[in-house]
Amino acid sequence: MKHTISVLLQNKPGVLSRVTGLFSGRGYNIESLCVNKTLDPNVSCLTLVSYGADQIIEQITKQLHKLIDVIKVTDMAETEYVEREMVLIRIKAEAGTRAEVLRIIDIFRGKVVDVSSKSYAVEITGDEEKIQAVIDILKPIGIQEIVKTGTIAMARARKTL
Repeated sequence: MKHTISVLLQNKPGVLSRVTGLFSGRGYNIESLCVNKTLDPNVSCLTLVSYGADQIIEQITKQLHKLIDVIKVTDMAETEYVEREMVLIRIKAEAGTRAEVLRIIDIFRGKVVDVSSKSYAVEITGDEEKIQAVIDILKPIGIQEIVKTGTIAMARARKTL
């Protein structure tokens, strides 16, 4: 099962290594990892995605809680959440395909971030399925390069009446 885990931790050297070591020590791969500072520059938010048995992921999250520099651990599978990825794609854009590329990018609410005489670099954000759909549609036109971020996630706000 897919697990998206959000970890608030102290922004100190070696903390990321200890967190990822818990996964590798159990033989689990981290499919996606994204980390950056929060509003407090001393605290970072790490979002990682891993696939594994619920029991093993539960053990790992319990061990994460025990790490000194970890402030909070949330397995997003236990709550409703929003997740996004971003991809930069360099696409062949010759005279005959430029308009088509622009239409496709517009449909997916993307934007062109760089233009050359032979290519466009575009930015698309969305969930994993949307990103894959864009890639599948643009492949026949000619993708030259792809760079993707990891998944970022945030719990949905509680809805009150």
